[in-house]
Amino acid sequence: MQVSIETTEGLERKMTVGIPAEQLDGEVEKRLKEAAKTIQLNGFRRGKVPLKVVKQRFGAGVRQEVMGDLINKTFPEAVQQEELKPAGQPAIEPKEIAEGADFEYVATFEVYPELTLNSVEGYDITKLNAEVTDADLDKMVDILRKQQASWTVVERAAKTEDKVVIDFEGTKGGEAFEGGSATGQDLVLGSGQMIPGFEDGVVGMSAGEEKVLELTFPEDYHAEDLKGAAVEFKVTVQSVNEQELPELNAEFFKNFGTEVETEEAFREEVKNNMERELKNAAKNKLKTQVMDKLVDAHEVELPKALIAGEVDALRQQTAQQFGGGAQNLDLKSLLPDTMFQEQAERRVALGLIVSEIVQAEEIKVDADKVKAMVDEIASTYQQPEEVVNYYYGNQQLLAGVESVVLEDQVVDFVLSKANVEEKDSSYEEVIKPANQ
Repeated sequence: MQVSIETTEGLERKMTVGIPAEQLDGEVEKRLKEAAKTIQLNGFRRGKVPLKVVKQRFGAGVRQEVMGDLINKTFPEAVQQEELKPAGQPAIEPKEIAEGADFEYVATFEVYPELTLNSVEGYDITKLNAEVTDADLDKMVDILRKQQASWTVVERAAKTEDKVVIDFEGTKGGEAFEGGSATGQDLVLGSGQMIPGFEDGVVGMSAGEEKVLELTFPEDYHAEDLKGAAVEFKVTVQSVNEQELPELNAEFFKNFGTEVETEEAFREEVKNNMERELKNAAKNKLKTQVMDKLVDAHEVELPKALIAGEVDALRQQTAQQFGGGAQNLDLKSLLPDTMFQEQAERRVALGLIVSEIVQAEEIKVDADKVKAMVDEIASTYQQPEEVVNYYYGNQQLLAGVESVVLEDQVVDFVLSKANVEEKDSSYEEVIKPANQ
């Protein structure tokens, strides 16, 4: 096997592999002879078809099959021989050859970049400390009650937290604009569903009342032609509905998948969930800071194949959030690559940096931490032991947990060398997404 490497651009490599004619032809001959023992053609008894006839009828197909098998066998051998680390699948182009000539193919692929680790000493990191207070718990229970609330029509002016049913027509410079009108629209006042000033303008209106609101769209509004635009909304209220919160009883508790009977027990379960959420949010914010520092401290040449793979994964992940129907849609048109490009590049860069730290520091997956994470996942189910057994019986699921644990161990390693400042915070501040 002859191998030559050409660097085309950046991380791309073209590898030409040559295989001696006798190796290809010998394997083709061998398979045709084996086939001849069982082939049955008109005019010949089974196993008595002359090799020449077998070759005429099946030679081209067998030759293609052997070429494919040789590519699959020799590509990894050639990569290992040349000490290359392909990133993504290669594009393989066999060269046209005549019988008796050496077989050649060209494999084009990217390789992983050579990454030089910079020092991770002295990163400035802020660790947020918070606890779930009684006020936090009261607010969460109130939110859960509002999720299960019913609505009753009332004959009075609307106030904040009422639900109104409205018709509205939006105009800009006297002309209707797309998405600016609706009939029979439900709107909870104070929910922030509409642009600033709209809901405040409806407060105080009664059923049957009509009003024109003069408003301005925010400068950062998503529709380009409406950014900062002065508009008018003609609003008609159909009905005003008052919220009725459910009682805290066993029937209400069952709506949240719990079998508790008392308010005290329900509040305890809610608090446990909030504390778990708080712990994970604080951990994730700490981890995000570390990862941001690592990305900022390293310049990494990114393989396009890995970015494309991450873009596809993020697109599928987003599509799943819209339900199973999304699988029948043209996802690339609905969710173009540009939506995920930046996030995909960050994920690829982090993957390369974390992998390099794992190798350089010889970090091994901590089996006890893997078990602790599986136990924590299982604790949210009614039959935790079954979930634990399921994870340890499914290598793919377990590998996913091990990957997260290994990443967490890298974070711990970086934190051990960082300047960590602890800061008292609140439950809401910690669980709030970083971009809000």
